[in-house]
Amino acid sequence: MQKRTLGRSGLEVSALGLGCMGMSTSYGRTPDKQEMISLLRAAVDRGVTFFDTAEVYGPFTNEELVGEALSPVRDQVVIATKFGFNLETTGQPTWGVDSHPGHIKEVADASLKRLKTDYIDLFYQHRVDPKVPIEDVAGAMKELIDAGKVRHFGLSEPGLETIRRAHAVQPVTAIQNEYSLWTRTPEAEVLPLLEELGIGFVPYSPLGRGFLTGKIDESTTFESTDFRNILPRFSAEARKANQTLVDLLKSIGESKNATPAQIALAWLLAQKPWIVPIPGTTKLNRLEENIGAVEVELSADDLREIDNAASKITVEGERYPEQLQRMTGL
Repeated sequence: MQKRTLGRSGLEVSALGLGCMGMSTSYGRTPDKQEMISLLRAAVDRGVTFFDTAEVYGPFTNEELVGEALSPVRDQVVIATKFGFNLETTGQPTWGVDSHPGHIKEVADASLKRLKTDYIDLFYQHRVDPKVPIEDVAGAMKELIDAGKVRHFGLSEPGLETIRRAHAVQPVTAIQNEYSLWTRTPEAEVLPLLEELGIGFVPYSPLGRGFLTGKIDESTTFESTDFRNILPRFSAEARKANQTLVDLLKSIGESKNATPAQIALAWLLAQKPWIVPIPGTTKLNRLEENIGAVEVELSADDLREIDNAASKITVEGERYPEQLQRMTGL
């Protein structure tokens, strides 16, 4: 497995990480815990060193899973988790946000216990809290870093000014936003800012929550507990309209002896050397398929062809319903 460094932070990780959320929540039936432990350890055996979780995934059960699976190989892996929701006074799916410094420190201690570790490699603010100045959040993170409980500070779905202000107090190692061939909003302003500041970028949902694999179409039905049921981009009409993008990935893949998922990931990896996608899966064959994307080489001509074709495709449907969309870009 190739390695990459997240910005100028010195944090080295595998070129492809593993998003762990779906192992505990959001995509219908909860997979068998022992099977997921085996999958996480199989990822380590195949060179994956970067694992992404959060207290809100479950809630709490995903961190416990990751902790149990990775504690025997703790010195070989980088674990990222997240704070910033108030899980005590509000219920799913519209959690309130809470990034008061005292709360951040409480979450850190609880996450350390669940992860069976004495340090968090990368601790993200999951969503910006408009009630708490980002300088206070960064200050709390600095204290946690000084105490040895956290090694690196990250932000998920922040606005440009939030990134600059946070970085001025405590250097930000990574930004985690949704980014893929069907969600390209970071390209205009976020990626140039990260290049300027020397911050790494971790795209979540790099396969469009499964859509870019080519395994989902307008006739696909999701389980009642599947998060995608509430996403406008996953309406049957939007899936039908967006199939053109999958067709593009398939055609490129045929010329490269690669799957649509591998082309989608290889395209992301080719954008910047400090980009590390974190596709999630609950299946070993999908894990191996995703890892194979690291070996897919896209030439400058290939990238131009993809960009030219993709520019003619209009992706239908918002990525989040309005109440969740309002929590991004603050």
